[in-house]
Amino acid sequence: MTTDPQYPLTAEASAEAARLIREAYRSEPTPRPATSFRDTTPVPAFGSTPPVPQPDSRIVPQWAAGVAVASIGVGAGVTGLGCGAWLVLQGLSSVTLLGVLAVAIPFAGVAAVATAVGAAIARARSASTTHVYQGQVIQRTEVTATARGMLSRAKAGR
Repeated sequence: MTTDPQYPLTAEASAEAARLIREAYRSEPTPRPATSFRDTTPVPAFGSTPPVPQPDSRIVPQWAAGVAVASIGVGAGVTGLGCGAWLVLQGLSSVTLLGVLAVAIPFAGVAAVATAVGAAIARARSASTTHVYQGQVIQRTEVTATARGMLSRAKAGR
């Protein structure tokens, strides 16, 4: 193999480069290394050591049992509130104009009656009121204009 004079390589580097190029252009595939292993030997039904009993002797503290029961109750309550909200929102989403009018008519009737009663009471009070003026009434209509400046005001005479 000849080396390019522009890129001089040592003999060892040239040999390694030639080997890598041969491996890259080789026609047979490179065998892949194994990444897993399955043991096919049969497993014995029981071993030489007898089984050891392992009794379950866990003790749950009273506070932990109380917290568990309370969390179940809170979860059930929140689920009930969620179902109730869902039902209310389902009902509100199916509102029609006829349904709104059917619900609003009684309230509109009560409001109209209350307005009529209030107007009648107001008129009854204003009709019975009499104004009695005592004393001398003086009416002054003369206006004295003492305009000085651009933003002046007119004063009423005394």
